[in-house]
Amino acid sequence: MKTNHRNDAAVLRELVRQYRELASKPIQAERRELWSDLLSLRQTRPLVLASYGMWNVWCREVFGDHTLRCQDPLFRAHERNLRMAIFHDNVGDDYILEPWLGEEAVKDGGWGRLFGVEQALTAKPQEGGAGAYKPAIKDWADVAKLKPVRHRIDEEATARKLAPLQDAIGDLIEIDVNRGPVYSGFLADISWNLTMLRGLEQMMLDMYGSPRELHALAAFIRDATLAAQDAAEAAGDYGLTNHGIQEMPYSRELEWPRPNARGRKRKDLWCFAAAQEFALVSPRQHDEFLLQYQLPGLRQFGLVAYGCCEDLTQKIDMLRQIPNLRVIAVTPRADVRRCAEQIGTDYVVSWRPNPTDMVCCGFDEARIRRIIREGMEACRGLHVCIHLKDIETVEGDTSRLSRWVEAVRSVSDAYA
Repeated sequence: MKTNHRNDAAVLRELVRQYRELASKPIQAERRELWSDLLSLRQTRPLVLASYGMWNVWCREVFGDHTLRCQDPLFRAHERNLRMAIFHDNVGDDYILEPWLGEEAVKDGGWGRLFGVEQALTAKPQEGGAGAYKPAIKDWADVAKLKPVRHRIDEEATARKLAPLQDAIGDLIEIDVNRGPVYSGFLADISWNLTMLRGLEQMMLDMYGSPRELHALAAFIRDATLAAQDAAEAAGDYGLTNHGIQEMPYSRELEWPRPNARGRKRKDLWCFAAAQEFALVSPRQHDEFLLQYQLPGLRQFGLVAYGCCEDLTQKIDMLRQIPNLRVIAVTPRADVRRCAEQIGTDYVVSWRPNPTDMVCCGFDEARIRRIIREGMEACRGLHVCIHLKDIETVEGDTSRLSRWVEAVRSVSDAYA
């Protein structure tokens, strides 16, 4: 063990021991079975999930740098992740703690570095505020500047990065190395990439003013994404931790997640796709300018979960074009009853009640139960996950999360 990592290693080793004990509890295996049944359209009780991360203000307050003891950046990242996972165990939802830790291989590209131009947002006016897109393509001639990143892993840099971590905790827990392509998750999101490159308002104007050029840009992003994913698959770099879904990545049709189990095809994996930037776009234009460019990639995967924060109430019929679609997001602004009527038992309803009503502005258990009861009545007999996400604040009271789970289950369990 290297001297400059000795104190950091001691911190991590203690956290890993705590985490490993939690990850080995029988409840984790029970949850795997429940998620596998739900996401394979078998009858289960409604599953309950709370998700959050360092993009949420309250997490930065509770798990920010000021709370960490490790000094090395890599060790600090794992310390934070372990503390958040240990905390999550107390929430009591159906989140699964897996008996391994993940670390990224060193790859070309990344956030804001996919096409050889800057992909960024403006500065946010306040903590928790919103930034605007800073389009890299202000004129269509700028498209010539785009150079998509190829799938390439720096093996030497990856080995150097992992060595101190393996030395510190490798005897206690397996470290899964993610070698999947950078064009994964939101970095493979054509909607997000299209808007980052062109700007939100301009993209919508282009549907009328420059449809040919917008089609060409969407095709360019599609082809870059597919090329990187094809290369990763050919190199054997996809593994069973490269599933993409905002719920737990389980089903009866696909292999369950397992660390360092590579050489898989996309057809062995879950895929996530979204269209947040198309929330105000009509179904016809959504189909024309986005879904038709998403479909070639989505068809490569085993199962697909569609939707993040966008209202898909008017677009569920359109989404039936996705042959391997399994999960549809029903978001805070969606009409739960109309979505449920259209989805039926064909797909899983990932219902995302408004976090403002749930935990962010006061904590009213009667209100929570009323909203959940109304939603579950609308979804009676369907396959349902109740997913609390986009939690910007808990107003300094983290116990709201576990109390929310208890309140939800006091209602939802009756709809099993």
